[in-house]
Amino acid sequence: MNYSLSYIFSTRNRLPFLKITLERLLLEIQPDEEIVVVDGNSTDGTKEYLQELYETGIIHQYVSEPDKNQAHGWNKAMLLAKGIIIKKIIDDDVYCYPAIRECKNYMLTNSHIDVCISNDLGSNLSNFKSIEKYSRYEYYQSWKKKETPSFTFGDVHLLIRRTSLAYIGLYNTDFVMMDWEYSLRISYLQANIIYYTGYIALSVSHPNTVSAQKNNSELRREGEIGKILYEYSGDSSDISLWSKIKIYIGKKIYMKRLTYLKEEEAVVENVQAKYFYFYKYINQLNLEEKYSFL
Repeated sequence: MNYSLSYIFSTRNRLPFLKITLERLLLEIQPDEEIVVVDGNSTDGTKEYLQELYETGIIHQYVSEPDKNQAHGWNKAMLLAKGIIIKKIIDDDVYCYPAIRECKNYMLTNSHIDVCISNDLGSNLSNFKSIEKYSRYEYYQSWKKKETPSFTFGDVHLLIRRTSLAYIGLYNTDFVMMDWEYSLRISYLQANIIYYTGYIALSVSHPNTVSAQKNNSELRREGEIGKILYEYSGDSSDISLWSKIKIYIGKKIYMKRLTYLKEEEAVVENVQAKYFYFYKYINQLNLEEKYSFL
């Protein structure tokens, strides 16, 4: 079957979050879309959960094996994808699927577009009703005017044309902040990027986020490499703004990991209620006004 869109996951030992995110997607997926999941040999029940979904035909492609690092897992998922468009789904973030489909349809109609990015939202589980809006449009405009050779954006709000991978490439497996390097590379290569003024994703911060567990010295090293490779002078953040926020929240505000997710069902339900609030918020926000492609 020819798929218009592939939703790709790379996950490991994050079953409570994966269930919330994947089960929401299953309510929204269209007949011409597929779900691809790469599991990094989880030990928390994720493998068994995904295997059952795969055997019953609920998810379309599934692999469980060790990954060398995070970028390795995502690269495997991208290579498995069969859709014309690829949408990365991080297992603990929140997505507006009608907005994603609007971006998908725009890209299908405009075959010269390599990448679509959008505005972003951000919140954290400890104060989930506080949701911030973020935009990279100012930096996108500067790049479009050739004032800067590259700019950064998070891949949580990125859609990419599969055939464009031959030019853009896959994630750099030497980078911890792989989305930061990937965005610089995409823009530096002058890929055709379109900016959607709506919100296709809400980034959720908590102690188990990948960004919250990174080493600052690694980030500084990668920042210097990015500046050299892509002539990136930086803006208000050498890595993407929301990545910095997640690192700060994860390391400074929260000092305890979310081990309680495995301890009692009542707490898991509490997290589910917070995610329900997030999904309601982002969907309502996208219904409030008409957004455009710039």
